[in-house]
Amino acid sequence: MIKFKRKIPLAWRQLVRTKGRFMVALSGIAFADILMLMQIGFQTALFDSTTRLQSFLNADIVLISPQAQYLGNINSFPRRRLFQASNLPEIESASPLYLSLGVWKNKQTQLKSTILVLGFNPSSSPFNLPGVNENLNSIKYPNTLIFDQNSAGKYQELISQISQGQPMTTELEGRRVNVTGLYSVGASFVAEGSVMTSDQNFLRIFSGQQASQVNVGLITLKPGNDAKTVATKLRSYLQDDVKVLTLQEFIDFEKKYWQESTTIGFIFTFGVVMGFVVGVVVVYQILSSDVADHLPEYATLKAMGYSNLYLLSIVFQEAIILAILGYLPGFLTSTIFYGLIRSATKLPLFMTLGKGFMVLTLTIIMCMVSGAFATQKLRSADPADIF
Repeated sequence: MIKFKRKIPLAWRQLVRTKGRFMVALSGIAFADILMLMQIGFQTALFDSTTRLQSFLNADIVLISPQAQYLGNINSFPRRRLFQASNLPEIESASPLYLSLGVWKNKQTQLKSTILVLGFNPSSSPFNLPGVNENLNSIKYPNTLIFDQNSAGKYQELISQISQGQPMTTELEGRRVNVTGLYSVGASFVAEGSVMTSDQNFLRIFSGQQASQVNVGLITLKPGNDAKTVATKLRSYLQDDVKVLTLQEFIDFEKKYWQESTTIGFIFTFGVVMGFVVGVVVVYQILSSDVADHLPEYATLKAMGYSNLYLLSIVFQEAIILAILGYLPGFLTSTIFYGLIRSATKLPLFMTLGKGFMVLTLTIIMCMVSGAFATQKLRSADPADIF
């Protein structure tokens, strides 16, 4: 440790000797960190937003159609599969959940947008969500629903009016509906937000939907039963026109679609790679220029008997200093951006220790890789040739 402390000032003084170059290096690293943190944040927000609703489901096992791709294209399966599943002694209840994307008319702006509509039997709420259970009686009335107050878009007038206990009338799928309550989930990449209503209201709004065709089946188990074990039993018991998943598998099913079956997941991953490459190039340019400028000094140290390993350690110390000092402003700036974007889009974009540590690790690796390339000239430097 004492030797390490003695070596640091040389690396530090070389970096700050040319203050302009030093600030450019820190700016480049900060930019690369911002790029990586934003891409990782967007990717995480993508997965969290598209699975946030599923995480509130009051179910142990989920039934979906084998043709289902993701929540916005879930297809349907025969409702009788739920009746068959309820015959198993391990199962407490099996209830249907209807869902579809619908055209919502924003009364405040008069513009139409896509919103996720969910219908279920109010006698047993399938969601562990504040605001839903309190409004189960209200959605029993015809054409009545509750609205996600964290939906993206200009819904301030609607939210304000309902918060004051005053229902609002608008249009969903060209049908007049009354909004009487609020709950909180948030926007996603599937839709701006969501609304919930009774199964009977859902079937009125989407007249093409048959009651005998269910989009999602929610199964709760009796205490003491394992979801994976019962799911395996159901797979052999039910026909192949239905897919049986545990709740976690249902969440992973949605994530897998966005990660592997769409270009969005690839784009965000590619953005992280590009940020890493940008950082490598910037740091390499700075360190290689520093090595070139001080090559005679390095050669002198070499002629005095200092080993290549010692000289290389100086460059790597510079790389670590750049990594840490460049990371700090990048992290702080990204945290501010997260808050601004979260406020504007209602997406679950939060800075976490995991994201911060991941990018810090990538930054250190990035700078070390650049340092390794920058020391090529130093390794081959011959004091006799330089002088």
